Amino acid sequence: MDFRISADDRVGSGPEKPGKGRKAPAAKGQRVEPSMGSGLGSLSDSDRSGDGPKGKAPKASRRGKAQPAKGKRPRRSRSGGFLMGVLWWGFVGCLWVGIGVIGIIVYYGAQLPASNTWAIPERPPNIRILAADGTLISNRGQTGGEAVTYRELPYYVPAAFISSEDRRFMSHFGVDPIGLLSVAIESVQARGVTRGASTITQQVAKNLFLTPDQTLGRKVQEAILAVWLEQNYTKEEILELYMNRVYFGAGATGIEAAAQTYFGVSARNLSLGQAAMLVGLLPAPSAYNPKTNPEKAIERQRIVLNLMAQEGYITKEEAAAAQIDPNQSVRTRVAGSESYVADWVESLMTAYIGEIDSDVVVQTTIDYKMQKDAEFIVKEQVATEGPKRGFTQGALVAMDVDGKVRAMVGGVDYAASQYNRAVTAKRQPGSTFKPFVYLAAMEKGYTPDTLAEDAKFDYNGWSPRNASGKYAGTVTLRQGLAYSLNTIAARLAIDVTPQAVIDVATRMGISSPLEAVPSIALGTQEVNLLELTSAYAPFGNGGIGVIPNVITSIQSKDGKVLYQASDAGPGRVIAPNVLAEMDDMLETAVEVGTGKRASVGGWDFGGKTGTSQEAKDALFVGFTSAMVAGVWLGNDDATKTTLSGGNVPAVIWSEFMTKAHAGKTIAPIPGGSYNGELVAQQVIDPNTGQVSIDPATGQPMVQYVDAGTGQIVPTALDPNTGQVVRIDPATGLPMAGATPIQSAPVAVQPDNGLTTGGAIIDANGQQIDPTTGLPVGQIVQDQAIDPVTGLTLQPQTNGVGQAPIDADTGLPMVLVVDPATGQQVWVPSAPAQTQPQQIQPPANIDQPVQQEKPRTLMDMIFGG
Repeated sequence: MDFRISADDRVGSGPEKPGKGRKAPAAKGQRVEPSMGSGLGSLSDSDRSGDGPKGKAPKASRRGKAQPAKGKRPRRSRSGGFLMGVLWWGFVGCLWVGIGVIGIIVYYGAQLPASNTWAIPERPPNIRILAADGTLISNRGQTGGEAVTYRELPYYVPAAFISSEDRRFMSHFGVDPIGLLSVAIESVQARGVTRGASTITQQVAKNLFLTPDQTLGRKVQEAILAVWLEQNYTKEEILELYMNRVYFGAGATGIEAAAQTYFGVSARNLSLGQAAMLVGLLPAPSAYNPKTNPEKAIERQRIVLNLMAQEGYITKEEAAAAQIDPNQSVRTRVAGSESYVADWVESLMTAYIGEIDSDVVVQTTIDYKMQKDAEFIVKEQVATEGPKRGFTQGALVAMDVDGKVRAMVGGVDYAASQYNRAVTAKRQPGSTFKPFVYLAAMEKGYTPDTLAEDAKFDYNGWSPRNASGKYAGTVTLRQGLAYSLNTIAARLAIDVTPQAVIDVATRMGISSPLEAVPSIALGTQEVNLLELTSAYAPFGNGGIGVIPNVITSIQSKDGKVLYQASDAGPGRVIAPNVLAEMDDMLETAVEVGTGKRASVGGWDFGGKTGTSQEAKDALFVGFTSAMVAGVWLGNDDATKTTLSGGNVPAVIWSEFMTKAHAGKTIAPIPGGSYNGELVAQQVIDPNTGQVSIDPATGQPMVQYVDAGTGQIVPTALDPNTGQVVRIDPATGLPMAGATPIQSAPVAVQPDNGLTTGGAIIDANGQQIDPTTGLPVGQIVQDQAIDPVTGLTLQPQTNGVGQAPIDADTGLPMVLVVDPATGQQVWVPSAPAQTQPQQIQPPANIDQPVQQEKPRTLMDMIFGG
């Protein structure tokens, strides 16, 4: 609509004249209709002239200068109104956002359990394993290290965490709004998420209570729990929780585990540079692992040190001094052979004390120096001789002759393979099993001078052969064992029966299942190196069976004793006269036989070599009066080698045993004697000739006889210890200072509701009956067990029966009736003249062709 102003409308024009298109003024009292023209462009004469009451002429207005209308408000600035609008709507928007945030918090917070049920979960228990001298061997458990307190650590360790992970940790309330805003701005500028915004408290909340899901709900709950933590725990406590629960990679959870894993030191002794490097790997433990990525680890260390300097925890000079030169290698801890020991100890824990619900400290029998010596010797020989002879692995076990394990090497490189070839692996022992065959023969009545035929034979389709392919004809059993003649061992096993061999081996300490077949004589059935080595201990300790033991005690962190080892064991397993014969033969084997390369610097020793088929396994097991050790070499895939038990294994054994015996007083191998020992006998009713039954217990009555005098010794059961003790005939009371006759293992029971009964646990974690030395539940059919010695009482054969052995003559004692008391007692018998025996060949054996010309034993064996 177009509006124009005419000349009549201008200021100062004459009175308006009615004309076409214009309406006349309305009469008085008549309604006036508004019109567009009159509303916008028309003014009355009185309005123009401004006539006042006195009728004065109006002043002429100056042209070109506008005057504001009277009674109208001035217009606002357009920019000011816009700003107010922005502020208003911003306030409204923030209000709605706040309401929405509160709603989200309430929604996800309602999904959490009631706050009065929130509690810090227990940290998984740690097993701290120590050597005999207190040196830390390793930490085991889910975390790999024990918890440490905030105040145990150097000041720069927690400072490194704060500087790198949450520099406003000491001032925020669990959530860091400034940090959130900073990350948001960085992310917008970078058009992507640059870094996390979680505080240390939030990370603790996530690690303790939540799953690692990256969802809105989880982040909201994390913030809620972080605020709760801040309200209920001090900053030191929260930081301590974080340092002990955060994951550092390589199986290490917590600062102590990380310090031990990467640097082999306690977190209490970390240097500034080490602390910075550990904190530096937290964002990506695998990528910044100093063992696998030292360059990245060094770069992260520099970043953390610089942040610490910026925050004022250290000076720039200290940061520079702690940094590692890029060209310098990072010195990290390498897991050694002691880790095999730690794995073995950990596997035994449940058998000893049941389930572990808190930190424990395990004291072991390991001699740390011997352990490192053994590791070095095995590694060196495998590295130098392995490529020449085709083998890649080795294992070693060494223990005192009482069964305390002093060193164990389960392989050449624990980091590359954690498979324990000393405990877990079962391999053919070869000829190292033959002493048990010969022991069974000696117990049957044969002697080292008994003659046997070294020749080919066939027994029900089985044809044993000597490894050399040569046969010596008639030899003594001493020579047969010394030169490891397979045919002699096979003839003996057939003669004494394979089951008798198994019984002897089990009694000596072999706990692996064995099958009663003639080939058992050649060591074709698999055993582990630990049990094989322990089975040789009786040869060096006077004939007493042992249970290999690596744990001395187990205590809780506060010092409560949960387990204490005892000296209980199977007791005597070899009669003194038989022991003397076995030691004689085993000493010959290392003097002139297959083990002649072995030596122990002036000590008397015995031992036996062993080589399995195709030389897949090569072993040497030997003993002195102080220690017994066994060595195995071969390949994990059982491929053949050019080894034999008499070469590299004997060299390793000699080097180790020489170092292990340094500083010890040389002592001869004990021959064993019954002098001073009490022999248990069942009481025989003289009227019936049958065993007397105790009416109180319903068990056979047992009496104890002095083996030296044959006299009955008064005894009683001590109610306090459960041990049988001697009674002083004069007082009727236990003799003061007397050694108990029969000991039972003692174990302090943990408060876990489990009952272990103080049982002895063998190398495979199997419970052993301390009376018989056999696995619990194993029954020896048709054989009686001596309750003191654990020996199987054999039927009387070749002059050796159930009677105790006379310590002076080595012959069975005779049971007679004491005329003074009317009781049966054992008395020494007169020596009998015996002639050398000769083993009769088994039936259906092809007899060898006799040599026409006599030759020496060395000629016959080695082709001279």
